[in-house]
Amino acid sequence: MRLPGSTRCGGADAHGHVERRPRAPPIRNPFVHELRLGALEKAQLALMTVTLFPIRLLFAAFMMLLAWPFAFVASLGHSNEAVEPQCCWRRCVDVILRAIMRAMWFAGGFHWMTVKGQQALPTEAPILTLGPHSSYFDAIPVTMTMASIVMKAESKDIPVWGTLIKYIRPVFVSRSDQDSRRKTVEEIKRRAQSGGWPQIMIFPEGTCTNRSCLITFKPGAFIPAVPVQPVVLRYPNKMVRTTSPRHILWLTLCQLHNRVEIEFLPIYVPSEEEKKDPALFANNVRRLMAKALDVPVTDYSFEDCQLALAEGQLHLPANTALLEFARLVRRLGLKPGNTEKVLQQYGERARKLQNEKLGLEDFAQYLGVQVSDPLRDMFALFDENEEGEVDVREYVTALSVVCRPSRTLDTIKLAFKMYEAEEDGAIAEDDLTSILKTALGVSELNVSHLFGAIDVDNKGKITFDEFNSFAEQHPDFATEYLYPEQTGFQTGVETLKDVPNGFCPDITPEEHDGPGDVWQKKVD
Repeated sequence: MRLPGSTRCGGADAHGHVERRPRAPPIRNPFVHELRLGALEKAQLALMTVTLFPIRLLFAAFMMLLAWPFAFVASLGHSNEAVEPQCCWRRCVDVILRAIMRAMWFAGGFHWMTVKGQQALPTEAPILTLGPHSSYFDAIPVTMTMASIVMKAESKDIPVWGTLIKYIRPVFVSRSDQDSRRKTVEEIKRRAQSGGWPQIMIFPEGTCTNRSCLITFKPGAFIPAVPVQPVVLRYPNKMVRTTSPRHILWLTLCQLHNRVEIEFLPIYVPSEEEKKDPALFANNVRRLMAKALDVPVTDYSFEDCQLALAEGQLHLPANTALLEFARLVRRLGLKPGNTEKVLQQYGERARKLQNEKLGLEDFAQYLGVQVSDPLRDMFALFDENEEGEVDVREYVTALSVVCRPSRTLDTIKLAFKMYEAEEDGAIAEDDLTSILKTALGVSELNVSHLFGAIDVDNKGKITFDEFNSFAEQHPDFATEYLYPEQTGFQTGVETLKDVPNGFCPDITPEEHDGPGDVWQKKVD
C-alpha cells in the first residue's frame, strides 16, 4: 500500500491508457506527534527535570488540594435536576476557585493566556464547542469559565478531582448504561432550553489529536439543535502536544514559559436544515473553526485513533496508509457488521482468483459498489505501480486489520490462506513481504531478517503454523526482527498512547451514527 499521490485512477480509455485525475493532497496523520529535540533542548529538559519540574508538580498538587474544600462545600445541596440561582457566598467561592486554578496554571508555566473574542451568554449559546482537543491542558478554558462539561461517570469517583468536577455540575456519561448517550443528549437539551444553567463545553472531536487538522466532529453536541459558540485553542509552544499523559505533563512543566490562546468565535445559529441534520450542523461548525485555525479538515475519526493505537503485535508507523483506507471504507459503507463471516467470504473469493489482478471496474464489482471518486482513491492505495490493476488479497488483508486491529495473528492467518500454495500450505518471502506491507500500510518493507529467523531449515518457504509458533516464542517479533530493518519506523514519533478521553466522551446516540459505520453491501 502507499499513501495517495496527487492523482487518482480514472479507469482506462478505449486504447487501454489509464486516465489520471487530480486529488486533494494527503493529510498528515493526526494521531502521532513527531517531536525531535536538539542537543541543547535535551540538556535543558534534563536540567529542568531535576529542578523546576518537581517544584511545579508539588505546587500544582497543593493548589488542587487547596481548592478541594471550597468545591466540596459549594457542591453541598447542589441539584443536577433543577435550576438553582447562585447565591452570594457561592459566587464568592466561584471567584476563589478561579483564582486558585489560575495560580495553578501560572505555576505550571502558563504565564500568558490570550483571550480573543467575547464569550456569549448562556441564553445566547448554551453550548460551547472547543477544538482541537490535544491534551490535559485543554481544561484551562473550563477553569477560566467554570462551564459545565460532559464527563465519563467514572471521573466523579476520583479523589479530589471528582469533587472539583462535581462543582461545575457536569453531565455524566455512563459506560455501564447502554442508553446513557441518549439520556445525555436529552439532559443537554433540557438544560439548553430551560435556561439558568451554566454553558456546556464539549470537545466534538471525541479524542485527542496533534492539532495538525480537525478530524470528524461527533454530532452529539449538535443534536440539541441550539445555537453554539465555537472556541478554538492554540498552543504556540511545540512541547504542548499530545503524547502520553505523563510525557506531556513532564515536557510542559519543564518549559520556562508556556502560552495558550483561546478565541471565542461568533455564535453559530443553525439553519432549519442543520437542525434536522446534526451531521451537517457539526461539519459546518468544524469548517468555520478550521478556517479560524488555518488548518485543514479531514474525515479521520475517533475510530481511526483506535486503529492507530491498537495493542496488536504490529504497531502502525506514522506514515501508514491504513488510516486513509479506513476512512474510505467508512465512506463507501464497506465495514462489515458480521466481521468474521464477511472476511472469510472475501478471503475465499480472493483465493479463487489465484493471483489474478483486477482493474477498477472489476474491483468495483468484487466489492459490490459503483465506481466513484472514493473507490478510485481506494484503488490507488493498492495500485502501487500505477498499472491500473490491484491484488484483492491486499484489500482483504487491510480490511481485516481495520476491523480487527488488535488481532494481528488472525489477520496473518487469513492472509496465509489466500497466499499459500495448495500443495504444502506454505508461502515464499515475497508473499510475506506483501502480507506485512499491507498489514502495516506501507509501500516498502524488508522482511528478510524475520523470514530467515522463521525458516530455520532454509526451505525458502514457511507455513502459518511455523509463523504462529515463532510468534508465540517471540511475542515482540516485529520489534526484534522487523522494525530495525526499516527506515522511518517510530524514529522521533510519539503515538497518542493512553491519552484519556475524559473531557470528550462520545455522546452520539446509535441512531445518529454515520452510514459509514454500518455494513451496507452484500458479499456474493
